[in-house]
Amino acid sequence: MNPFHLAFPVADLQTTRKFYTEVLGCETGRSSDKWIDFNFFGHQVVAHLKPEEAGSDHTNEVDGDQVPVKHFGVILEMGEWEQLAEKLKAHQISFIIEPHIRFKGEVGEQATMFFLDPSGNALEFKAFKDKSQIFAH
Repeated sequence: MNPFHLAFPVADLQTTRKFYTEVLGCETGRSSDKWIDFNFFGHQVVAHLKPEEAGSDHTNEVDGDQVPVKHFGVILEMGEWEQLAEKLKAHQISFIIEPHIRFKGEVGEQATMFFLDPSGNALEFKAFKDKSQIFAH
């Protein structure tokens, strides 16, 4: 699978760098006074300074949860997902949607959690016990 590239707006680069490196464990790549490249679990995401566009509060219901429409994230192995959930709890991250199993016992069953970065960008991390279910319907 090829890595994806995603650029997203942030309100403050120093706070963003600290969160993505210290909390999520991402390494940094090139940067300037306007943007930072991050290795986001093997993918290239770029935080661009644009305070007026950071965050979003629109949601849609998914399996009983109010999911932020504007979000991004990554699918991890189940063990990695569990470790990240514990790490986030240790950092006292406030979850939008607490770590739990969505679509339990149904097609596409998955572990999921949502939280905000310091600029209010919603992040989702998920895992599947059965990866063949990723695109199942």
